Amino acid sequence: MQERALKVLEFTKVRELLLEHAASSLGRDKIKSLMPSTDFEEVVRLQTETDEAATVLRIKGNVPLSGTHDIRAHIKRSVIGGVLSPHELNQIASTIHASRQMKRFIEDIAAERTELSILMEQVERIIPLTDLEQEIKHAIDESGEVLDSASDLLRTLRHQLRSNESRVREKLESMIRSSNASKMLSDAIVTIRNDRFVIPVKQEYRGHYGGIIHDQSASGQTLFIEPQVIVQLNNQLQDIRVKEQLEIDRILTELSANVAEYENELKVIVEILANLDFIFAKARFGKKIKASKPLMNNEGRISLYKARHPLIPIDEVVANDIMLGNEFTTIVITGPNTGGKTVTLKTLGLCSLMAQAGLQVPALDGSELAVFDAVYADIGDEQSIEQSLSTFSSHMVNIVDILNSVDFNSLVLFDELGAGTDPQEGAALAISILDEVHKRGARVIATTHYPELKAYGYNREGVLNASVEFDVETLSPTYKLLLGVPGRSNAFEISKRLGLSDWVIQAARSHVSEDTNQIDKMIASLESSKRQAEEEQMEARDYLKQAEKLHLDLQKQMIEFYEKKDSMLEKAAEKAADIVDEAKQEAEQVIRDLRKMRTEKHAEIKEHELIDAKRRLQDAAPEIKKSVNLANKKNKMHTYMPGDEVKVLTFDQKGTLLEKVSANEWQVQIGILKMKVKEKDMEYMGTPKQVETRPMAIVQGRESVVKLELDLRGERYENALLKVEKYIDDALLSSYPRVSIIHGKGTGALRQGVQEYLRNHRSVKKIRFGEAGEGGSGVTIVEFK
Repeated sequence: MQERALKVLEFTKVRELLLEHAASSLGRDKIKSLMPSTDFEEVVRLQTETDEAATVLRIKGNVPLSGTHDIRAHIKRSVIGGVLSPHELNQIASTIHASRQMKRFIEDIAAERTELSILMEQVERIIPLTDLEQEIKHAIDESGEVLDSASDLLRTLRHQLRSNESRVREKLESMIRSSNASKMLSDAIVTIRNDRFVIPVKQEYRGHYGGIIHDQSASGQTLFIEPQVIVQLNNQLQDIRVKEQLEIDRILTELSANVAEYENELKVIVEILANLDFIFAKARFGKKIKASKPLMNNEGRISLYKARHPLIPIDEVVANDIMLGNEFTTIVITGPNTGGKTVTLKTLGLCSLMAQAGLQVPALDGSELAVFDAVYADIGDEQSIEQSLSTFSSHMVNIVDILNSVDFNSLVLFDELGAGTDPQEGAALAISILDEVHKRGARVIATTHYPELKAYGYNREGVLNASVEFDVETLSPTYKLLLGVPGRSNAFEISKRLGLSDWVIQAARSHVSEDTNQIDKMIASLESSKRQAEEEQMEARDYLKQAEKLHLDLQKQMIEFYEKKDSMLEKAAEKAADIVDEAKQEAEQVIRDLRKMRTEKHAEIKEHELIDAKRRLQDAAPEIKKSVNLANKKNKMHTYMPGDEVKVLTFDQKGTLLEKVSANEWQVQIGILKMKVKEKDMEYMGTPKQVETRPMAIVQGRESVVKLELDLRGERYENALLKVEKYIDDALLSSYPRVSIIHGKGTGALRQGVQEYLRNHRSVKKIRFGEAGEGGSGVTIVEFK
């Protein structure tokens, strides 16, 4: 890729914004060297890894990458025999811990059947160096101090040190509490000078205590003296301190040697954490600019839906559809310098570079981009985003460089092609340059204000005219790209809106050829038709989305219906089988009794005995009970009206009557479904009462409204759990399907306790963290059964 193209299209600015989303210097180093790839397979892999990271962020909200450090220099020093400082060893332990956390984090998500092949491939290479991490943490605390527990000798020395210090302090404190101390001491305190305990003595009493003078005050009136009686004790303290430092050095040397043993494993950890930090930085950036994963191809096809320039604020930028490489390979955007043309060029160029660098692009799902060998851009005039001026000569130098290198797998962006010279010659050069680039098969978008190029798109196959819409009413561009509509001059309309006399405008029109007037009218008609078509297309898309949602809901309800039906049939079959078994047993008993009677009475069976046996057989037959509801329904006479609530007996579901479709059929709304139902298959349930719609449900028997969320921030752990327990009961009484519990992020103790309670609650169906717009990992969403 040309370095100039990366700068002109502002890819370097995207890299700078991306740096803000890295969690460590490792990720930032990779971002600084980020470049678009020209290898199709690599680009597809880069996009896949970013999409996997975006999926993880969507599920979890964040990733445990904190505590990652660049420890490569520490590893190198340990390998060559250097002794690492406690701070450096702490960074190594912290990085090992971060790698273990990240490995477990990705594996847990993947275990939930989430497809994370690339991220799993990364974390599978991490070797958890738990022993080394524990060795370091056992010896060094978070502040970098070597702990007493680092070795038995160090614990003993520290104990001796504290004991001797206590004896010295006691000795000195007894001296400063003596009766003469108040007049001989400047202050009744024990302090330290040169690592030895001293007391502040007035100048005139310097000989009273003897010993060693270590320091004096700025005025010279106070001397810091180590009294003779504690010199020996201080000497002992110094001796212990020397031994303590020697033991600390030995411990650090041993830990450094252990680090050197795991050189290769630690280097792999650093490499993987750098990759993961880089991948998740790309995903966070995509989330911030509301980007999506583009489909990639190596056939030069571009289809961007509602594409936005990523460096322009979302509430200001205008989204445009940009199509190139299917029916046409060249787009010529014509029209006056009203703004928006250069932004369109930069949007396409920057989105292409971002996609080839593995970044998601600010466009709707389903957008498609191509992998180009090179992206060339000649951009820079008074209308450019950078507001930089270029001369005709500098333009031509860039164009010459482009023509020397461009081929069929290139994307070329020309801004104000042929500008800066005589209009007639400039237009001729523009046409010639476009012909040459188009002939080589490159994908080209060029902007120009030359009217001669309006006919260019009509005279050449594979070339499309386009323009940027201009609102004459507001005298400003809308920045809306109109594909297939050439630009037209708005000078007369603008002049009229600004108050120029009609007779002057009419005189001006007479100087314009009839052909030009006809062309402008044709362009105006095309613009109107284009707008109408886009509105109808958007409306059709909305209908399609609604239809798809309705289809999915219908499928879901049908599945639930058939599952319920199958369950009921299974229960009915089991019940019938039990009844039949009972009947068989009774029949067998009757037969046995008849045989017995025949044997005992020699076939002399009386009539009343046969009647009794027959009655027992009839009683054994299963009795089919008719539906009480259906029987009651048949006995009820009701004149149905639209709006009545009924029970559809064939589905055992409640519904609402919409309209009568025939003499004995009604259209009934059941949930989101509408269906025809005969009156004989319905049971009247009543007419719904008109009730005031309230934003929140009210629990029956309670005076207060139960909110849809519970805020626990600032609560103590035990009190918070009591509140959660009471709130869940209230929410269940209110028949809420789901609620939110705000516990904040903090140390995570409150969040863990709340979620543990919810997991064990018999009425809780599922819990999850909130999405980015719901509060992220600071909020738990609870769904009830």
